[in-house]
Amino acid sequence: MRPVTYSWLAVVIAVACAAIGWLGIAGWLAVVVAAACVAMHVAGNAIGTRLREATDTDLRRLRRPVAPAALPAAAPTLLERRSDMGRLVVVSAAIGAACGGLVGAAALVTLTARSPAGAVLGGVSSAVIGAIIGFLGASFVEIVRTSLREAIAAERGR
Repeated sequence: MRPVTYSWLAVVIAVACAAIGWLGIAGWLAVVVAAACVAMHVAGNAIGTRLREATDTDLRRLRRPVAPAALPAAAPTLLERRSDMGRLVVVSAAIGAACGGLVGAAALVTLTARSPAGAVLGGVSSAVIGAIIGFLGASFVEIVRTSLREAIAAERGR
């Protein structure tokens, strides 16, 4: 390596040490993550550009006459239609919100030295996360139940 490269390396290490002293380890990790994101973005663009330039653009040479295959007409399934998912999702979201709020607020009160206002705000945040988890779980169960019911009906219909 050239001496200029070593000089730049020394500068980067000095700035990193100063950043650790000024920002703390969490701030330094945030800087590292941001730099890694920028580096991956630049690398992705470079790889994409190289792949695009390396591809063959003469599509006439690659075309072959293909006979279109006739697909059997199938009736739309329940999963292809828009429909209400029922009370299960609403009830699961409400239960998830209640459990999340209670667990979050109780954990903040017992495990940390937070004020009551902080515990309420943390409980509300935990309730939102609990509602999202309840909604996702109920949606997953409903979609699996519907698809299994349709698969069993299709097997019996053969």
